[in-house]
Amino acid sequence: MRDNGAASVDKSDALPPSGEDAVLVAVQSALATRPGVLPLARGMSHFGEHSLGWMALAALGAMFSRRRRREWIAAGVGAFAAHAAAVVIKRVVRRTRPDHPAIAVNVGTPSRLSFPSAHATSTTAAAILMGRATGLPLPALLVPPMALSRMVLGVHYPSDVATGVLVGAVVAKATEAIADRIEGAQ
Repeated sequence: MRDNGAASVDKSDALPPSGEDAVLVAVQSALATRPGVLPLARGMSHFGEHSLGWMALAALGAMFSRRRRREWIAAGVGAFAAHAAAVVIKRVVRRTRPDHPAIAVNVGTPSRLSFPSAHATSTTAAAILMGRATGLPLPALLVPPMALSRMVLGVHYPSDVATGVLVGAVVAKATEAIADRIEGAQ
């Protein structure tokens, strides 16, 4: 099939989505058409890119909260370390992003590698560590929307997101342990 001289994919020849592809199609069907969902998901994507938004928030927290400065610094370090861990895992696993024709890709990505979601990883680490600094239930408030946004945008499978959350939690706990050890040594 051709459209204005450009080749296009004939979606009628594609097999119906199954497994994680079917989950993504269901998530997108349920949420992506609701007003404001795609712009919000894109905004979250840009904020979480390379963990820069989380590191910026941690820097602000460190500047304005002298009493909790170490916790805020740990949050920034943990968010960056979680992002780095996700990038290393992606390069080892080399799983490509969803590409079934029924899945709409609603944002650009810096690579074609999918597993795990670096956004879910850094958001989880940042939420756990910033929750420690603030005393607020930030993991419950921040992680589910970011994780869901990656699927709404069509750039991650559910297992990419779930693994990202797990890796982020492990990095946050390791960061907490190191920060506590440093604080105890001083």
